[in-house]
Amino acid sequence: MGLPDWQDTEFGSMIRAALWLESEVGEGGIFTKTALRSAFADVAQIDRRIRELRARGWQIDTRREDPTLKLDEQRYVKKGAEVWIPGQARATKSKASLTATQRSATLRQDNYLCRSCGIGSGEEYSEDGVRAQLDIARREVQTLDGTVKTELVTECNRCRIGGRSRQEDLGALLMEVKALSGTEKKALAGWISEDRRTPSALERLWGQYRTLPEESRAALAAAVIEDVTQEG
Repeated sequence: MGLPDWQDTEFGSMIRAALWLESEVGEGGIFTKTALRSAFADVAQIDRRIRELRARGWQIDTRREDPTLKLDEQRYVKKGAEVWIPGQARATKSKASLTATQRSATLRQDNYLCRSCGIGSGEEYSEDGVRAQLDIARREVQTLDGTVKTELVTECNRCRIGGRSRQEDLGALLMEVKALSGTEKKALAGWISEDRRTPSALERLWGQYRTLPEESRAALAAAVIEDVTQEG
């Protein structure tokens, strides 16, 4: 059975917007606010109708969720409730919005850094010059007693995209920690205490070696091996 016509004014504007996304944009497609308003020139607040679809399970990303989008663009990611079917237009129970106090407290606790990549607000990603924006994400965590709870964490928009379905398992993580040697545990405890990790000279040199062209890597490798052989 085909979709109803999105231009049928017998439907409310939210339903028409849903049908327009399905028939004209398609899942994964990008549309602009200009195109949306042009299609619904008869609707004064069509942007709000699009936002209302999110409460019905529709995923429609803006630049906030997907930094690859331009300011005027949105991406229709996934269909939610088929609101054109009688009884399906009721809003789902959504997660409560964060308060300003919760946002400020989470940012402060996380030292105003993305806890996934460590970047700060306004800092540039090295590869493309795009500046990071920090936001608060909800992360599911399986606690040490086995229960699952949702906790707040600071992430940049780029890391949030790849981490939406992520769940942490504290028990599994603790088992890995217990398997470390005493020296490794001591080093980890120090990083945890300082909430930062400064690479050692050895790690820094390894990183620099890996960036060298092949010919230079071979020359340095030969020199290091010769030096080690002579000392041995």
